[in-house]
Amino acid sequence: MRRVPIRVRVTLAFAGAMAVVLTLLGIFLFFQTRSQLDEAVGDTLEQRAADITSAAAATDSGGYHLAFQTLDPEDSFAQAVDVDGQVVLSTSQVGDKSVLSAEDLTAAQSGPMTVELNSVEGMDGRVRVLATPFESQQRELLAVAGITLEDRDGSLNNLLLLLGVGGPLALLLAALAGYWVAGRALAPVERMRADAAAVTASEPGDRLAVPPADDELQRLANTLNEMLGRMEAGIERERRFVDDASHELRTPLALHKTELEVALRYSEDEEALRSAIASGVEEVDRLAQLADDLLVVARSGEDGLAVTKETISAGEILATVANRFEARMRSSNRSLSVAADPNLMLQADRLRVEQALTNLVENALRHGAGRIELSAESSGSGVKIHVRDEGVGFDEDFRDRAFERFSRGDAARGRGGAGLGLAIVETIAAAHGGHAGIASNSAGADVWIELPGEM
Repeated sequence: MRRVPIRVRVTLAFAGAMAVVLTLLGIFLFFQTRSQLDEAVGDTLEQRAADITSAAAATDSGGYHLAFQTLDPEDSFAQAVDVDGQVVLSTSQVGDKSVLSAEDLTAAQSGPMTVELNSVEGMDGRVRVLATPFESQQRELLAVAGITLEDRDGSLNNLLLLLGVGGPLALLLAALAGYWVAGRALAPVERMRADAAAVTASEPGDRLAVPPADDELQRLANTLNEMLGRMEAGIERERRFVDDASHELRTPLALHKTELEVALRYSEDEEALRSAIASGVEEVDRLAQLADDLLVVARSGEDGLAVTKETISAGEILATVANRFEARMRSSNRSLSVAADPNLMLQADRLRVEQALTNLVENALRHGAGRIELSAESSGSGVKIHVRDEGVGFDEDFRDRAFERFSRGDAARGRGGAGLGLAIVETIAAAHGGHAGIASNSAGADVWIELPGEM
């Protein structure tokens, strides 16, 4: 059934519902019509029985007189029968023999009784008979009135024929109408499918046509358009990512090629050769760091950056990062201090947190000035780690986009930054269920990262 087109399924469901409705309606009409016909036959029999008793009461002692003019000799008859079964008076169709058996006559003496007979001589088809006791001339009699059911049965048979032929025909017409209505109802879906098939990455901005009616199809079209917008934004971000990554890789590769060319040119000058090789090694290190950063960003864009959490001391991890920069601090005449409660614990991935803090210290060392401070403090259910320096800080217009990929301030652009350091910090924080930010009330730069604390 799942392989059947939805238009056919809707039509079958509609036809099934109509079949049930038509069947119930046919049954109702049949029994209602039969009840009305039976009621009409019963009223006729009661009236004719009353005519018999009235006519018998109006006679003199010499005999009975029955008003035959009220009876239709083709479809009805009448008899007056005594308790012994002798016919006192009868219409010509049935003769002088009682149409009722002795058992029926005995039963009718206690009150009116209706019976149906399959056949009565002189009458066509089945016959319904009403026997009513009455007294005339101090004599107990039975007024027997009968009417043929041929017309009643014929009407019911005609109704059954009409229902048997008209019902399936009406069901067929209803199914065709349902198929047409289902097609009209699904037409907007087909248009949306065609529009969706025409949407390509080379033509951004294309959207599906939204139906005018405020219904499920309109909401579906709006949802699909919103999805297309998100996909378009994602594709644009990835396109910018590739463009920016290509641009960032081009510069160190060009510099590395230049250093190699210098090394070849001054291959006989040992000092110049060593300087060129050392510069080339620095460019290779920069390429390796950039490749690692790009890998982190790429992994975070798929299913999120994977982290392995463990309980670690905030002071210990800060001291580890500080020791890593000890030699560079001495060479640059800068200082790096650590301030953290030794009992302050984190639930975090040690390597990823060290990577994030390394990026923050690297930014402070490259773009900041003066003393650098690493500190950790409790913040609700988490731990907030700050990296501060005494430089000029961040421009106000740069704060909102500082953690975006390849986002760099004007001052950073001249110093070779790739614009991925803060983006990676935010990615690592988000992978832990935390976040990163920039303090706005600091004299210098104050970048912080908030991570979950010990459970």
